[in-house]
Amino acid sequence: MRRPTPLPAPPSTGAAGDADAPVEVSIPLPPRRTQTAPETPSDAAPDGAGVEAGDHELTAPAWATTSPLAPIVPIDDRDPSDADRGEPDEGQAPDAAPIGVRDVWAAARARRRALRAEVRRFTVRQRRRRMLWIGVLGALALLVLGTLGAAYSPLFAVERIRVVGAETLNPGDVEAALDGQLGTPLPLIDSSEIKAALVQFPLVQSYTLEARPPHELVVRIVERTPIGAVQSAAGYTLVDAAGVALATTPDPPAGHPVIEATDGIGSPAFTAIGTVYRSLPDDIRAQVTTMRATTANDVTLTLGGTNTDVVWGNADESAEKALRLASAMAVRPPADVSSYDVSSVDAVVIR
Repeated sequence: MRRPTPLPAPPSTGAAGDADAPVEVSIPLPPRRTQTAPETPSDAAPDGAGVEAGDHELTAPAWATTSPLAPIVPIDDRDPSDADRGEPDEGQAPDAAPIGVRDVWAAARARRRALRAEVRRFTVRQRRRRMLWIGVLGALALLVLGTLGAAYSPLFAVERIRVVGAETLNPGDVEAALDGQLGTPLPLIDSSEIKAALVQFPLVQSYTLEARPPHELVVRIVERTPIGAVQSAAGYTLVDAAGVALATTPDPPAGHPVIEATDGIGSPAFTAIGTVYRSLPDDIRAQVTTMRATTANDVTLTLGGTNTDVVWGNADESAEKALRLASAMAVRPPADVSSYDVSSVDAVVIR
């Protein structure tokens, strides 16, 4: 900081009458910042010859002072407020405003407010997500409970039982045997009770249950296919290919052949007869009146209308043998033939 230069005291005139005379004051101005060519000895002005370059002489007018003792203020090109602020500290920008305690408190409060707002934002998001999941799970629980409650209530009780697939059996008899399930809710149908009721019908090979809300129960049954009747002391017992007894009558049942198998039901001869019978077409099967075999390799069929024998042999390639027999019967009807030998698929012998 530049200090003001003191001015020299005005010269004393020595006479009181000269106090009111104007005082001439010379105020030196700072040199102008101009670039000049370097001086040379030849260019230098002689001593006392005029004023040096860059110097100015100013004579104050008479109105500049009102008294010989008026103070003269030096001209300073700096901002007066710089003197109040003092010199800036080292490392601090000259124009930077000082930070006060209130500014620190205000920044801390703003930071706390921003932090609380951020926490509230995430908390609200989590709360909304939690409420959404709770709503979804609650709706699913209500739906499941409502469905179970309605399913196990009398609203879905069995009011009708319908039997499907019965051909030999009377469907009314099967439905009457299942009357104990009426009034039971469809999900509470006891399959073991239905099985115990259907065991009474030997012709039933398998069954399936189908619930048709709100009040219908459908029972689909598959009947056993009888292959013939086996003669015994009790009469003629109708059996299927597995040897299950279906019915017993004193006379041969109409529409079913008589089976003559050595060693009876369960023997290899009986199993071969059952395989052959199931491979026959319906039109040929209806003509068979007798099936006999002593072993699994000598199955023989008899066509009752013409008393024509069909030598089958074993049960191998039964489907192919059935096709060859149908072709041979189309060419030579059984009325003109005493026997068909299809034991060899490659050569059919007709006698």
